[in-house]
Parts: sequence; C-alpha cells; structure tokens
Amino acid sequence: MINRLQYISQGATPADHLTNISSACDAGCTWIQLRIKDLPAEELMPHAIAARRITERYSATLIINDHPSVAAAAGADGVHVGLEDNTVAEARRIAGEKMIVGGTANTWRHIAKHQSDGADYVGLGPYRFTSTKKKLSPILSLIGYQEVMQKLTTMGINIPVIAIGGIVTEDIQGLLRAGVHGIAVSGLITNAPDKALLVDLLYKRLNTPFTCNL
Repeated sequence: MINRLQYISQGATPADHLTNISSACDAGCTWIQLRIKDLPAEELMPHAIAARRITERYSATLIINDHPSVAAAAGADGVHVGLEDNTVAEARRIAGEKMIVGGTANTWRHIAKHQSDGADYVGLGPYRFTSTKKKLSPILSLIGYQEVMQKLTTMGINIPVIAIGGIVTEDIQGLLRAGVHGIAVSGLITNAPDKALLVDLLYKRLNTPFTCNL
C-alpha cells in the first residue's frame, strides 16, 4: 500500500535530517523518504542505517532517495530515483524484487516509462516553486496535474501518483479531484509549529472521499 502522505527529509546536515525524521514519525508520519543529496553511497550508509532504526521504532516505511544499493544494505523498504538517477528497472535490479521502487516524473511520458519499468508509484511535480530541489523541472500547477491525469486515464495507465513540490494543505482537495493518490511534503511538516496537529489534519484531508471530475 502506497501511503497518501509521504514525508521527505530535509536539513542543513545529516544529523538535522535524522532529527526531522524522528519528529515527523513522532507526529504520526508513517512513510519517510531519506533524501540527503550529494553524498556518496559510503557516506550515506550510516545515516540510512540510523534512519532505519528510527522508522522501525514507529513501524514506518523508509524509502532511500537515489541509492538502491544503500536501500538494500540498510534494510530500507524501498528506493526512489530521480529523472537523472538510475532507471526504475535498474534500481529494482540492484535493490531487489521485494523493494518498493518509485520514480520522479514531470510528464505523462515519464510516468508511462516508470510504469513499464515496474515502478510501484511515481512522484509527479513540481506543483509550484520549491527551494528543496536544486534542478527544478517545469512547474505543473493544478492544470498541469489535471492534464497529466487525464492522459493517464485515456492511456489506461493506473499507478499511484504522488503530488510533490511546494504543496500546502489548501491544495489537497484540488489535487485529489485531479486524480492523484496522495502528496509528498517536506518543509510543510518540518517547519510546522505543531507537527502532530498538522499531520492529523493532512491525513484527514487526504482520506476524505472526493469524486474525480475527469
């Protein structure tokens, strides 16, 4: 089951990432992606192991960004690859068939390729500008999501799509109506003064049934 709410770690240092992961789990997040960019696999490994220990205490799913070999070695639940990283097929070959494998997408063509490569879900974005990513793909906005989801429906492609990129609580209803499965957030939870209250609200919004208008 692909969680409707995914927390992507952030922080100035690896220690900050782990602190924020612990806080997100404590607030009720049950799907965590460890995303420490620009670290080679050998330097990322101890932080991935530490993140696994944290998420295990909360029975939370742990996804490692970019590094399928680290995900497998650290005992994570899955790996997420970007557009400039390994393909989904290559990530699954390295990480193993039992791993959850997700891929980043900016167009319906990216999603179609990820599905054909065996992805379990895709992260589609960005919804709006975000400073979290250095190399930002073209912004989609709600209209872009509606167009992509309509195309997927027309093509008969059915895969969980996670919206990502500067998303706030007020965006959820429109995105669900467009047909996405859920959202991935970073700063929204990291910077929340009351993380538990926010996470509870996000889950309630995400699990409110909406009729798709497509």
